[in-house]
Amino acid sequence: MLLAAGLLTLPGPARAEMYLEAYLGANTAASFDKTVKITSNANPADFATANLPGGPNAAVIAGLKLGTWFVPTGFLGYSYPDWMKYFGFYTDFSFHRLDARKQQFGFFGPAGDFEGNADFHSEGTVATWAFMFAARYGFFPDADVPFGRLQPYVAVGPAIMFSTQRPKIDNGTPIINSFSGGSSDSVDIALAVDAGLRYMCLKNVSIDLSFKYRYANPGYNYSGNLGLAAMGITAQALLPTIPVHTSYSPDLNLFSVQLGAAYHF
Repeated sequence: MLLAAGLLTLPGPARAEMYLEAYLGANTAASFDKTVKITSNANPADFATANLPGGPNAAVIAGLKLGTWFVPTGFLGYSYPDWMKYFGFYTDFSFHRLDARKQQFGFFGPAGDFEGNADFHSEGTVATWAFMFAARYGFFPDADVPFGRLQPYVAVGPAIMFSTQRPKIDNGTPIINSFSGGSSDSVDIALAVDAGLRYMCLKNVSIDLSFKYRYANPGYNYSGNLGLAAMGITAQALLPTIPVHTSYSPDLNLFSVQLGAAYHF
């Protein structure tokens, strides 16, 4: 916001090819569908594994874009070739929740010595800072918007994704009573892809309907305790819980649709 405010004070005529946009929309995700590994702190061998189907909830996504198109008058007055007006760059910061609804999964021991079912749900957040290289085309040019009022575009670029997950496992069987490993965060390089349709309502104001896809493979790690039951009265009395380490690395395929409004300067 400070950068945008500073750019507005630059001398010269309004170019209407730099812009600051705020948007709001809906985000969802494909199934996590990942195996969770549970290991004992005292034994590096797997104590148990579980297949989590994952069922993320839809969430509200909000974000900001700051970008420019490489027109001949150029960013900060730089004179780009005329053909570069079809290309541009923007940085995009977005935030949304990523909660997994309650669902049942199966778990089993390394030697088939026990198995059962449990309920899994999780609360989390995702913040993404993307650096997007874009291409556009213009339709319906006029005196106020020579490039065209209707501007479809596509963009692709790398992103930094900051995510957290706080899982909770509750068991409906007597083997594993409960597990709660607290919150874990992950910072990862992600892929971001956008496709959108911008309409210039005024010379300096546009609305933007866009679709966003992001992919990342974060890794979350937790330490906690497994509560034991029905493993024999002696075992339960001597070892009511086992300290364990849990690793969880889902493939995040995130999809969102958003509507934004931008000011061009």
